[in-house]
Amino acid sequence: METKDIIYEFRTKKGLSQEALAEKVFVTRQAVSRWENGETLPNIDTLKLLSKLFDVSINTLLGSPRKLVCECCGMPIDDCNISREKDGLFNEEYCKWCYADGEYTLDIWKRYAEVGGKEKLEEFKKQLICEFNTLLEIEGLPKVENLNVLSGEFINMEYTLPNTERVKFLDDKQTYLGSQLESESDGRCFGIAANMDFLLVCTYEENGENPELLIYKKR
Repeated sequence: METKDIIYEFRTKKGLSQEALAEKVFVTRQAVSRWENGETLPNIDTLKLLSKLFDVSINTLLGSPRKLVCECCGMPIDDCNISREKDGLFNEEYCKWCYADGEYTLDIWKRYAEVGGKEKLEEFKKQLICEFNTLLEIEGLPKVENLNVLSGEFINMEYTLPNTERVKFLDDKQTYLGSQLESESDGRCFGIAANMDFLLVCTYEENGENPELLIYKKR
């Protein structure tokens, strides 16, 4: 849908006339009419007001020209799981589980926010990617291109050691930088995870079945 149709649809769903909508976002009725005729688009400040009024993201108002992805965890974002600032406005950079009410919610993200924010975290990601690609020689492991912030609860697998003991190496309540990569040699997947202290590489079948620990290396 185009912006003109989207504004018309949300306006009529709320039972607002063009004049009533104009009053709520501080423009003239003629301006609303031009939007709905496709002659002009609202400016960014007006889009923010429309976003808050209709409870949808600016991306949605513009016809979803971008595929939104959380910059923290890599999850696809839509209006159901998008984050919000303290004033209720949508933040289209993060999902609601990684950022809420103007604050980062994951511990590793918070830590880097305190010492430099996104730039510092991106620098650390690049350093870890380099270490995965240069320090570890694992047959079939594709080149690591990106790392996402992942919850330990979802990646903390249990491995069987040579002595048959079953152990977990991660903490369900912590977050890590990691990714899933398709094996270049068979149908298994590689799982990689890291933080400031270690690098971990494992392999497993579909849905995490039969996990096998390949490397747990202190940094």
